[in-house]
Parts: sequence; C-alpha cells; structure tokens
Amino acid sequence: ADAATMSSLQKCRSVDPKFERTILIRNKLDKFYNDLTSENAGRWVDGFGDLPDGLVRFALTLPHWKEGTMPPKPFRELLEDVNTEDIRQMQMRGLSSKYQQTIGFKQFAGFMERKIERMFVESIGPVLSSLKELKVKAEKEAKVLSNEFSDTDPHRILSTTRDCGVSFAMALTHVMEGVLDLKHTMTLEEELREFHTHHQAIGSSHFSYLPSDDFSSLNDYLEYLRSDIQLATFDVELNGGAQFRRLMHEVEIFLRFSEISVETKKRDVIQARGVSMSNLTWRDVVVKLLSNEAHMPLQRRVQYVGERIKWFFERQKESVLEFMDSLKGTPSANMYSPLYPKHAKLIKQNEMIKHLLFQTYDKACNRQLQQFAELFDNMLTSTFSNPWVFLKANTAATAEAEDTSDAVLPSFDDTKERIPKEIQGRAGTESVLSRWLTDIPTDSSQIDEAVDKVQMLVLKTYSFIRSQVCDQVELFAESFFKLPMMRRLEEDMAQIELTDDDSATHQAHRDRLVEEINRAQESLVEIDGCINRIQGFKLRCDARGAPLGV
Repeated sequence: ADAATMSSLQKCRSVDPKFERTILIRNKLDKFYNDLTSENAGRWVDGFGDLPDGLVRFALTLPHWKEGTMPPKPFRELLEDVNTEDIRQMQMRGLSSKYQQTIGFKQFAGFMERKIERMFVESIGPVLSSLKELKVKAEKEAKVLSNEFSDTDPHRILSTTRDCGVSFAMALTHVMEGVLDLKHTMTLEEELREFHTHHQAIGSSHFSYLPSDDFSSLNDYLEYLRSDIQLATFDVELNGGAQFRRLMHEVEIFLRFSEISVETKKRDVIQARGVSMSNLTWRDVVVKLLSNEAHMPLQRRVQYVGERIKWFFERQKESVLEFMDSLKGTPSANMYSPLYPKHAKLIKQNEMIKHLLFQTYDKACNRQLQQFAELFDNMLTSTFSNPWVFLKANTAATAEAEDTSDAVLPSFDDTKERIPKEIQGRAGTESVLSRWLTDIPTDSSQIDEAVDKVQMLVLKTYSFIRSQVCDQVELFAESFFKLPMMRRLEEDMAQIELTDDDSATHQAHRDRLVEEINRAQESLVEIDGCINRIQGFKLRCDARGAPLGV
C-alpha cells in the first residue's frame, strides 16, 4: 500500500479502530496495468501485507475523458467499458478468483447493494416497533377526536357543557378540602403582589390597598407580615382551602389596622350637637361623629376583604381544572367521579366550553362579592346608626362552664337561674359606655372638657366596633361568600345557555375537528401502508437469506 492509502487509513482508524465501517477504494486502476504482472498482481490487491486483514477493499477505474471535451459515450456505457477492461486486464495477469471479487465498479456496486440491504433488514425491527407505537398513538388521537366530535354534537353540546360545568363545580369542593401535588400554588407574597398588580392595572379605587398610611408601600406590609406577625404559612406555596385559611388570617390583620383617619375637632363636636345645648344628648353626638368619620374607613377595608376573597376564588379555576385532569390513571381516581378526567379533557380541548364555564364561574364570584359587600354594608350601617345595640356583649362563658369533666344536662331550676345572669352579662360593654356618657359635662362653660371626653368616647366606641367586626369577619366570609359560592355554583353551571356567538364558535370548532379527523385517518392509512411494505420486504429478505459476501 502506498503512503497516501496508509495516511487515509490512519485517519479512519481514529473513528473506526477495527475498520468495521470502513471500505477502502483504490481508483485509477488503469494506471497500474503496466506495473502489474502475474507474480505481483495478487500481492498488490492485498496491499503487499500492509492492509489490515478484516478491511474490505476494492480496486477500480472510473470513466474519464480529456478535459475540456464532451464524453465520447454516455456515462453508463463508459462505466461498463472501464469495468470490463479492469476485469480483462486482471484476468490476463492471472489474478485468483478470490481477488477477482474486489476488481471493478460492478463488484463494488453489488457489494454496497447487499450491504445496505442487510443493514436495512437489521434495522427493520426497531423501525417496525416505532411505526407500531406511532400507529397506537395515532389511533388514540383519532379516537379522542371522534369522541370529541360526538360529544360536541349541536344537539348535545348544551347538555355536555352543563355536565362539564357541574363536574367543575363539584371539583371545586374537593380542591377547597385540600388536594396534594397540584402545581398552581403561591406564597402569600406572590398572592398579594399579583392581587395589587391586577387591581392597579384595572384602576380599582373603591378599597384601601394598604391597611394603614404608616405603610409606605406593599413591601413594608409584606415585611410586617413576615417578620412582625410571623405568619407560619407566609412562604409556603398553597392553594385551595389552606390558601383560603391563610387569606382569612391576613384580612383579619388588615381589618384590625382600621382607625379613624381624622381627628375629631371641637367644631365638629359642637356642630353635631346642634345650636341648642339641650336638643341632643351626647349619645346622639357620638353616633353622628362615628357615622361621619369611622364608617367609611372601615367600609373601604371591608371592600378589600371582599375583593381578596373574590380574587382568591378566581385564581382557583386552573387548580380545579388541573385536579380534574390529573386523576386519570392514579390510585385516588376511584375516590372521585370517573367523569372528571373526561370532562377536563373536553374543557381543555374545546375553547367554547372553557370560556362558558370560566365566564359563569367569574359571574358567580362577582355575584357573591356583591352580596357579601351588600350584607356587610347593611351590617355596618345598622351598627353605626345604633352602636349601643351592636355592642351588647355576648353571653360570656363562666369558669364553671369550661370544666366539662362532670357536665350534665341542666335542670329546669338551673335554667331559670342562668337566664337572668346571661341577660345581665350582655349589658357589660353598654354599661361601661353609658357610664362614660354620663361623665361628659353638659354645661356650656365646660365645652372643652366635654369635647375631650367625646373624642375619647368616639375612639373607644370605634375600637369596640372594630374588634367585633374583626372577630366576625371569618364568619361573614364563610356565610356570605364561601358557602354560597360552593353551594350555588352547580346550579349556575346547570343553567348555562349558548348565545349565537357561542353557536358560531362551536360550529367553527366542529369544522376544525372534521379536518383533524380526516388528517388522522389519512395518517393511519399511511402508517399501515408503511408497516405492510416493510413487513413484506423483511419476509422476502429472510426467505432469500441475503448473504453479504465481498
């Protein structure tokens, strides 16, 4: 072998050390005709012992003609001529039949045909497996599309949409009860930042964004919740009922920051009592001042509570959909409705159904917010119009009532003895306020002292009202928002109606489904054809044996 051949083989050895994929082709065989004899022809073909034993090698001449001229014959005829001449010349030099198989272009071409065929046959197994897997996948997709097409029949689409909505409403209850491993979760900081960003983007101004003017920004409020209050779940990513519980803790803290934002002035006290010093009592003056200065700050914070709860429920839509979709094939699927995965897939695939469900859900959130705000506003209005009734203390439990070790049903005499004590106990806060009212002087010469005492009484009364409202905010949220939302959502979903625009959108979706079904069926036909042709080719090759040879 010459130096050029050995240099090329050395490069091949770096990527194919055993020359299993290397084929040596020495062309321009016609240049060696005069140098080859019957004594050296065989050794020349064998590389004079320098070529590796397992290396496949060929020697041939390619068609050639004088540069700058047209070929004298068609290329195929030229190729046939040089191949014939190569064989004739090597036969004249007595080359053995063993080496004759490596001479000429036809021998090389035949070898490559057999080599490629054998490689293809060997790769048919993986190719067939991949095609069969692709067929199974295509059949599943075609079945899903056909089922969706059937489920979205114009005569059934309304009932299908309502069924999906009812399943969605039922799944909300499960999410509120607590579901593990859902991805749509957030920390309290993420929750508050998204809430503020959302309402600032839409320009909301009907509630207070921060609990007090002492907080310069949301960052200050977050740092207070994290470091001062040290909410245990501040940095925990939650959703569902656990997130709602954390939300109630946060809004209660927010409410407790409520203060009368303006100082009660002497002029306000005198003006509230009227021109005559004897027309109105100090009790009436306190009620007027409370309604004028305290009602609005507390109402704006209550609006914040309602908006926070509404925003929380609106963000649960994706969690509910994820829960429904994640049940398929899991052990917990048997614990819930088998329709959840099917309806989740329909909701995800059909934008019209998803839009109608989410639209109805958002309307339910808005309705409950209005009811919550209206009921709370009515309560605040009645409270500030007559705070003395609202501030009657609840029936306090006695020390004996806390000991349940020997609790028994009370006798009739015990009940008769208990009732006067409870009624008397309810007047505790009112008695304190009444005592403070009587301490306010009525003489006009003591107006400065009266103003100071009225200011103190307004602040004290407001602190009592604020405490009562904060103590009851969770009860109001449960009664006026959460429970009605969860109980009435199924009814709302069952009353979904389609508009003309929805019908047009639905028809367009069905048209797209028809196209996708046709494409899926065409793909199946093509895949089946490929599988049949490859299997037939493999059978023919196996029957023929297809020896590779050289």
